[in-house]
Amino acid sequence: MLLQRIFRAVIMGPPGSGKGTVSERIVKSFGLMHLSSGDLLRANIKAKTELGLLMKSCIDQGQLVPDDVISRLILTEMRNIDQSSWLLDGFPRTVSQAESLDNVCSVDTVINLDVPYQTIKQRLTSRWLHLPSGRVYNIDFNPPKIAGLDDVTGEPLIQRDDDTPETVTRRLKAYENQTQPVLEYYRSKGVLETFSGTETNKTWPHIQAFLSKKLSPQY
Repeated sequence: MLLQRIFRAVIMGPPGSGKGTVSERIVKSFGLMHLSSGDLLRANIKAKTELGLLMKSCIDQGQLVPDDVISRLILTEMRNIDQSSWLLDGFPRTVSQAESLDNVCSVDTVINLDVPYQTIKQRLTSRWLHLPSGRVYNIDFNPPKIAGLDDVTGEPLIQRDDDTPETVTRRLKAYENQTQPVLEYYRSKGVLETFSGTETNKTWPHIQAFLSKKLSPQY
């Protein structure tokens, strides 16, 4: 679809909600630029920029990267692409970050993926990894031929620490506590659109229809 005007969207959803898949489909279908805070963070660390070095020292010490540092990183990038349409992923995570973003540009739509925690827990705790190759298996829909072993090498599979049931529960709780105020912030501005479901393939047509309408010239 050829965009008639600049359009800016934020996508939100807990870990395991299918945010990455939906983001890819939005970018492909509507031609938005995908801005991921995680990708920007890694690129700055790799390039050893001033912000990158600051963030690396936080991460190395096991600390969360401060709000204002993440805001500076994202907002600098925003100013570089102020004439582009984009989909922002992983930011804002706090109300203060949302307010910083509003000071730079206006957000047209916030897409919130609402997936039951039980579904997410099942998705994440079913993931097993062959570390040397990066091959990922899912016990429910992409299991290894022999339980616990990689199909190609026969080597043992492992479960990432952050995919264990206890850690997943902690991560989901932390996400909820942190982002609920952000969702309320955008709800009060009238730009929040929530899509609920347990399967990305069933949720996607609704998201696609919503964005098609939102981006049509007569909207």
